[in-house]
Amino acid sequence: MKIDCYFSMGCGSEVVLRKNIPDALAAEGLKAEVNYRRIADEAAEKLGLRGSPTIMLDGVDLFPSEISGFS
Repeated sequence: MKIDCYFSMGCGSEVVLRKNIPDALAAEGLKAEVNYRRIADEAAEKLGLRGSPTIMLDGVDLFPSEISGFS
């Protein structure tokens, strides 16, 4: 399993997410490759990301949104 987390430069959820993901994996007895990336709005737009944070599980957005922008 691969988890990719994308954050805008000023995302206020980053600290909590960095704690919650390993805690949740441990609680469920799961292993995953987890990547955390801060990216600029322009890079997020090129990747088609909407909202910050964006959490992808094996390449699929866990919480797809219809909002525009990344921050």
